[in-house]
Amino acid sequence: MKYVIPTNVSRVTSLLIQAGYEAYLVGGCVRDLVLKKDPKDWDVTTNATPEKIIEIFEKEGERVVYENTFGTVAIIFEKEEITSQVRTIEVTPYRTESSYSDRRHPDIVNFAKTLSEDLERRDFTMNALALHPVTNEIVDIFGGLSDISNKIIRATGDPSVRFQEDALRMIRAIRFSAQLDFNIEEKTKEALTINANLIEHVSHERIRDEFEKIIMSEKPMLGLELLREHNLLQFISPELEEGIGVSQSRSHIYDVWEHCARACDNATKQAWPIHVRIAALFHDVGKPRTRRHDKQHNIYTFYGHEVVGARMVEKFLERLHFPKKLSEIIVKLVRYHMFFSDTEKVSLSAVRRMIRNVGREHIWDLMNVRRSDRIGMGRPMAAPYRLRMYESMIDEATRDPIDVSMLAIDGEVMIKELGMQPSKEIGWILHVLLEEVLENPKNNTKEHLIERTKDLLELDIETLQTLGEKGKKMQQKADTEAVKQLRTKHTVKFEGKKSKR
Repeated sequence: MKYVIPTNVSRVTSLLIQAGYEAYLVGGCVRDLVLKKDPKDWDVTTNATPEKIIEIFEKEGERVVYENTFGTVAIIFEKEEITSQVRTIEVTPYRTESSYSDRRHPDIVNFAKTLSEDLERRDFTMNALALHPVTNEIVDIFGGLSDISNKIIRATGDPSVRFQEDALRMIRAIRFSAQLDFNIEEKTKEALTINANLIEHVSHERIRDEFEKIIMSEKPMLGLELLREHNLLQFISPELEEGIGVSQSRSHIYDVWEHCARACDNATKQAWPIHVRIAALFHDVGKPRTRRHDKQHNIYTFYGHEVVGARMVEKFLERLHFPKKLSEIIVKLVRYHMFFSDTEKVSLSAVRRMIRNVGREHIWDLMNVRRSDRIGMGRPMAAPYRLRMYESMIDEATRDPIDVSMLAIDGEVMIKELGMQPSKEIGWILHVLLEEVLENPKNNTKEHLIERTKDLLELDIETLQTLGEKGKKMQQKADTEAVKQLRTKHTVKFEGKKSKR
């Protein structure tokens, strides 16, 4: 098969080969090419030393950054203006690694002489592939191509040894399973469970990065279940573990854990952003701590679980060092996900307060968490009347009102530019102008409205007042019609009452 390699990547390998060295594409980019995916990162391995790599590319006028710890040299292309080109390509000499006392980084890195030595240190067979950039032949020592074909994630060599070298590889195995929909090979699975406690040696930032990738994968519920099954979840989020086996009442058919995982899964199916997915996952995390048995009705109650849950998710996000702004949004979505329990009692003022609480830009995110909550209960995807009513009221509360504020001029312009005095006449004129603009929106320019104001000032007070009152009624009618259209859009009842803003 002929693999398409970006020009800049080919340039890197070509320059190394022309200088008399070996050069191969290696790791994840080769795996992605085999899977017919677009690689995000391009890595090159070679038998050239870091000093020789730097010499070759500096001679060509390219900027290089040398990471002395592992011998990696980053080639940064700055001359070309083709935005589709790969800008940074990492070149690493063949290497072997010694023991990993911190379960994350090798204590000693030695440069190797052969490609096979380099491939032996890699985590999974599907990542232990190398592609020759000229012949397009793949070097496959550990059966990675077969495993990719069979959708299998298998550790390279002894899985326990691989995980003891770098404990983060355990979460990576699960992340790949969720991203690629691959099965984890049995011995590799067993090693996950046996070595789960080693995750405690991995930095929270690295765990966060892998957790994010699981949440943003196509099958986050699969990844979450694998984390739970192999005892890794307790080291990532003991808060979520509290929901395992905690049954609910009434309309809930799943325990708290499965309900939350399913809610997150639905948010993924809708391609909603990460803050909605994480909020959906944690929206009911406070239920186990607030669960009480109501003996009179023989049900469980969870009063205040949204408040407790907001505090719990905040601690989780702090622990894993999520960005502050992202954390603030997620905490708000969890805190207010229980908004509006009875549409018959909800007023527009209550809706506006909720919009102020979560922010106008995130009110629809809150609705999407609510939708995910519903689907996570095993309910149909179609929105019920209650959700449609919420959406209609939010639309109504956030829409631009039909009133004189829509005009290109206001009373201040009339006073400053036309010398008018503050008076009732200003209000009457504004309503006359609004009526005309509603009939012909093209008239809503400052120049036109100032000229019309001059004309209206020629009228006597009684005529101006009559026209102003007529314009006000027109505005109220148009405002009511706008609300009616919103209710029709969301297929909810319209009572014929004027919207109070």
